[in-house]
Amino acid sequence: MVNQLKLLELHLSNFKGIKQFDLNAAGKDIKVFGDNATGKTTIFDAFVWLLFDKDSQNQKDFGIKTLQGGKVVHNLEHEVEATFLVNGKELTLKKVFKEKWTKKRGSITSEFSGHTTDYFIDGVPSKKKEYTEKIASIVDEDIFKLLTSPSYFNEQLHWKKRRDLLLEIAGDVTDDDVIESNKDLKELTDILSGRSIEDHRKVIAAKKKEINQELERIPIRIDEINRNLPNLNGIDQAAINQQLESINQQIESKQSQINDIKNGSQVNNLRAQISDLDLKIANVKNEHANQGQQEVFKLKTRLQEEQSNVNILKSKVSNHEQRKDMNETNIKAFEKQMQKLRDQYKEQNAQEFDHQSNCSCPTCGQDLPEEQLENAKANFNRNKSSLLEKINKQGVELKEKVESIKQDNVGIDSEVQKLTEQIEKKQSAISGLENQIADAESNVKPITDNATYQQLMKDRQAIEQQISEIRQSVQTSVQEVQTEITSLKEKQNALQIDLSKIEQSAQSHKRIAELEKQEEQLAKEYEELEKELYLTEEFIRTKVDLLEEKINSKFKYARFNLFKQNINGGLEEICDTTFEGVPYDSGLNNAARINVGLDIIDTLSKHYGVQAPIFVDNAESVTKLIDIDSQVISLVVSESDKQLRVENKAEVGVA
Repeated sequence: MVNQLKLLELHLSNFKGIKQFDLNAAGKDIKVFGDNATGKTTIFDAFVWLLFDKDSQNQKDFGIKTLQGGKVVHNLEHEVEATFLVNGKELTLKKVFKEKWTKKRGSITSEFSGHTTDYFIDGVPSKKKEYTEKIASIVDEDIFKLLTSPSYFNEQLHWKKRRDLLLEIAGDVTDDDVIESNKDLKELTDILSGRSIEDHRKVIAAKKKEINQELERIPIRIDEINRNLPNLNGIDQAAINQQLESINQQIESKQSQINDIKNGSQVNNLRAQISDLDLKIANVKNEHANQGQQEVFKLKTRLQEEQSNVNILKSKVSNHEQRKDMNETNIKAFEKQMQKLRDQYKEQNAQEFDHQSNCSCPTCGQDLPEEQLENAKANFNRNKSSLLEKINKQGVELKEKVESIKQDNVGIDSEVQKLTEQIEKKQSAISGLENQIADAESNVKPITDNATYQQLMKDRQAIEQQISEIRQSVQTSVQEVQTEITSLKEKQNALQIDLSKIEQSAQSHKRIAELEKQEEQLAKEYEELEKELYLTEEFIRTKVDLLEEKINSKFKYARFNLFKQNINGGLEEICDTTFEGVPYDSGLNNAARINVGLDIIDTLSKHYGVQAPIFVDNAESVTKLIDIDSQVISLVVSESDKQLRVENKAEVGVA
């Protein structure tokens, strides 16, 4: 079902310089003639503003007020009212934009303080929310813009939105549809592995870039390895190994010779004496340390004992205090019970034998005989006496408990006093022990003041001197052998360097072979990626043909290009409108632009199921507008018409 909107009447008052104008369209196609700046476009602006608070160029902030000499004329009401035929039912909408003037306290003049807008639906004042909801129930604003201006789709809508809209109208083409339509693409399903074409092209581009970078680096690496290859001329690995074995044996023999020189018996004996002295020195140190610290240790042990005793005494005090608190709580509870018993005793003792209630027959109400009367009175007295005795007994028991608890509290207070005195004595003893420990620690003498230690150190130094003198005599012999070892090691190092050159050369050639193999493999991978890239491009070209054919079939005159072939062979998404091969944005005349716009509106109207009045600006450039079901209001530039003039197209045709 088509939601049809036709304009019957449009009334402007003080709107963008038009003081008063009435447009009677009667739901028909009409033409509005006028010279430049007479207000033709203003009619379209008023129409859009009435519905959506914007002008025909989709601008929200535009000048509505009347100007005189470049200045705003105040205190005017700017009004637009239109009557529509919506699906055969009339609807009148009106908006009044006016200034707001207020007087400040103490002022006699009003000051401009802003604007207000009044809304009316079928003459009934309405809130803005009700007004906008009413319009929204007829047509969405974005759809309305597409259906009322032939230029909006091509000149104001972003190309991506145009593209999305065309795909929405025609329906997209699935990847499976594209692959099935071209037998050359049958491998593509397995290649994509669930990815989209766009994502796979990104993967291909990333892999190609990575492979290219690696292929550029491999020759550089190989060249660098070749430049760093060692010169192996004159180097024989077998001869080098034989020489190294001989040199190692000579070095080992020389080391044994040095050990024999150093390990004389006299030096060994002296070293044994030093070991004995070191043991004695250690014993002296231990004994000195024990003597100095023994007194301190004893004092600290006593200190810990006293501190532990204080903590035990404090714990006992705490336990007694808790016990006393519990006793006080019990005393209060017992005294409360005793008071309750006193009250009961007083109440029971005050009761007297009631002759009337106790001496009448409960059945007939007659007085009891004298004998029964005496028995009743005796029973009453016995019961009363028994109850009073019971209450008294309970009270005595509670009193005894209270006295016992109070006596216990006296004992507790006495015990706490004794414990407190003991704590004070212990704390005094602790202070004394702490002072003794400080004095004892300050009186410990250093080991260097110990006479035995001093003598042992002198003996050790004397033996060390003897060893040094003996070594001095053998130093010359050791030095000669050491010089021979140094010479042998230099030869050994030189041979090791030659061996490392051989190893380095072998590793370098192995690495070159690996790089050449990698280069070959990367070239194969790159070739495979090029094949995949070609298939994706062939896919896109096929999809382009299918899409454009599908979309263009929805229009009579307008044609659309959705892709552009780039210099690098790739395809770029676009959305260009053409007519008979001429691009809309370059080379297409105004008449063709208008008719292409009307063709697009016709398709969009069918797609959305909505027909709305179309305002064709600069309609004088079109000899004949294409046939379209929607109401068309043509705005025609006419130099001879200094005031707006309206013609019904049907009437003009008859004339």
